[in-house]
Amino acid sequence: MPGQAWYKDWFNSPFYHKLYFDRDELEAEAFIKKLVQHLQPAPGSRMLDVACGKGRHSKTLASMGYMVTGIDISADSIRYARQFENDHLDFFVHDMRLPFYANYFDLAFNFFTSFGYFKTRREHDDAIRTIAQSLKKGGRLVIDYLNVHYAEERLVHREEKEIDGTHYSIHRWDDETHFYKKITVTDTTLKEPLVYTEKVAKFSLGDFTDMLSFQGLQVQEVFGDYDFNNYDVKKTARLIIVAGK
Repeated sequence: MPGQAWYKDWFNSPFYHKLYFDRDELEAEAFIKKLVQHLQPAPGSRMLDVACGKGRHSKTLASMGYMVTGIDISADSIRYARQFENDHLDFFVHDMRLPFYANYFDLAFNFFTSFGYFKTRREHDDAIRTIAQSLKKGGRLVIDYLNVHYAEERLVHREEKEIDGTHYSIHRWDDETHFYKKITVTDTTLKEPLVYTEKVAKFSLGDFTDMLSFQGLQVQEVFGDYDFNNYDVKKTARLIIVAGK
């Protein structure tokens, strides 16, 4: 993986977690519990949390009695997550494009648009292949992605945020294939502002259906938000896919 890939530095930054995650632990936990209630996995099911970050979703799943493994490319995030390891929960630094366990997990999850970051379609196909191969026959994958069409129509080009003394200046734009977000971080602990530019592919439901089916996964359900309302190409903010092997 090229050293200059934007997500390596940004995902290892404490400012990334402060911007996105520190204030919505309860919301994330509520979503996980609703999801498990909907999916009804068997007691003791083995679960893979792909791009798990600091492990917030993994912790909730493990607390419900499931055997959970979290993987993430960010060494700093995994180092933090490992303090929560127990008999039901473990974490590994791992690139989702590379093979992991085979025919091992009952369920795999990819939350919070933790996909679409790579340079080529082949790399994204490799990531789906890794997940597909990790699942047992009959296993299921849940992908939580942004709804591209909804996001295109509601793109906020300029935004300023102040979080616990850190200032974030955010500039968003898009082209035919990607969304971009330039984030300038200003904080008293920094000698000069940090600048990161996120790049996320515009994958539609059709794109995911193709990628998944190519790896032997079939779309079973599609939802448009964290309350599991129906997906609407124009009206719902999320694209939540449940696919089976």
